[in-house]
Amino acid sequence: MTEPVDLFVIGGGVNGAGIARDAAGRGLSVVLCEKDDLAEGTSSRSGKLVHGGLRYLEYYEFRLVREALIEREVLMNAAPHIIWPMRFVLPHSPADRPRWLIRLGLFLYDHLGGRKKLPGTRSLDLTRDPEGEPLHDRYTKGFAYSDCWVDDARLVILNALDAAERGATVLTRHRVETARRADGLWSIMVRDVATGGLREIRAKVLVNAAGPWVTDVVTQVAGANSARSVRLVKGSHIITPKFWSGEQAYLVQNHDKRVIFINPYEGDKALIGTTDIAYEGAPEAVEADEAEIQYLIDAVNRYFKEQLRREDVVSSFSGVRPLFDDGQGNPSAVTRDYVFDIDQSGGAPLMNIFGGKITTYRELSERGMAKLAGFLPQMQGDWTADAPLPGGDMPGADYVAFFEKLKSAYPWMPRALREHYGRLYGTRTAAIVGAAASTDDLGWYFGGNLYEAEVRYLIEHEWAQTPEDVLYRRTKEYLHMTEAEQAAFADWFSTALRKSA
Repeated sequence: MTEPVDLFVIGGGVNGAGIARDAAGRGLSVVLCEKDDLAEGTSSRSGKLVHGGLRYLEYYEFRLVREALIEREVLMNAAPHIIWPMRFVLPHSPADRPRWLIRLGLFLYDHLGGRKKLPGTRSLDLTRDPEGEPLHDRYTKGFAYSDCWVDDARLVILNALDAAERGATVLTRHRVETARRADGLWSIMVRDVATGGLREIRAKVLVNAAGPWVTDVVTQVAGANSARSVRLVKGSHIITPKFWSGEQAYLVQNHDKRVIFINPYEGDKALIGTTDIAYEGAPEAVEADEAEIQYLIDAVNRYFKEQLRREDVVSSFSGVRPLFDDGQGNPSAVTRDYVFDIDQSGGAPLMNIFGGKITTYRELSERGMAKLAGFLPQMQGDWTADAPLPGGDMPGADYVAFFEKLKSAYPWMPRALREHYGRLYGTRTAAIVGAAASTDDLGWYFGGNLYEAEVRYLIEHEWAQTPEDVLYRRTKEYLHMTEAEQAAFADWFSTALRKSA
């Protein structure tokens, strides 16, 4: 019988991948197990922001906002290729929150978290400042403030990749069937979804980071109980062609007091969201419904001169946020904080994670490991606060300077392709490009910015097993390829996998 691992983590979202990375870097033996693809659930269906949560101030979540703002700076340094500053324009609507309240909130936002890199808030005259040009003339005053953009799915992938490079075993498309305590350890039965094969892995500690499925793991898999629970809240986004000039994003207030982000996306697109609706269905079956799509269109049209139509929506997605149930009736008021629940009633500890948000995943991971220190006395100290994620090891975390180096290294490469590789892989771009001296050397061209060399890298190094893994999570090339190109890529992909099997 093989030796037990120190830590077995269920859930390949941002929290699970973050904990696996943190633990592996402390010298622990780790297994990360995900029943689908990495980031296939909530962690690839977010608003794609690293932010303090400006609207959380309205619910007096000052500690949460402060911690998130501090983490915003940490993550900018750790992954400047997938996390970068974004300037937000907030037009003021006199019919909604008063201007003094917004100004106060932005003042706190500027000062709560020890802001260092990002510019502060400023007032806008929307009748003169260019940011007001696409807005209806009735919006004359506004504000500009800063937060950060993040490629959410790649954030998960990079954490898993770093965990694996530090010795963790990452099992995608492996489902935990049962987990039972025996002789002071966890006996975990894991099924390979593709082959149906079943194997046992023993572990000293079990971490349940299953997100929307966290309660199912507690009761159905581990046969345990918890006094904690989650509220499932559905958040939907739409993608349209970009309909304004400039790199700025917009944050608008809707009639129901919700705020809607309107962000530039993938160069020529706009990402618009999100909704907040209580959800009771299966998390894997969630999708944006027509009422939500129209809600988002109406929110945009209230502010912008160019009116969106239903046919402008090129794509939509929806995710289920597993929020810690703090008893609030309004889904928008439910805390975005997280709670750990440790059950050691049967000897071997089970740590369940309820809630959380992308921005605070690293801090959550670090605090979670601190909770487990008494069970794993051999583990080393905290280390992730100053450690770059794979591809993020740029001097001064300066992406602009790095991109200039890419231009010098690959003068033959089209700018759009350099930006594609630089933003997704950072300093590891060379692992894809290799000795290529032209785009022909990158192999088969599938459309958009997708070449064979990148796809093979993703299969060999980043656990890509389906066309969707490549087009939707490791990249967003589905937005830049025609349906015919996507179908042809799927055919090639299946053939390539058969040949490599």
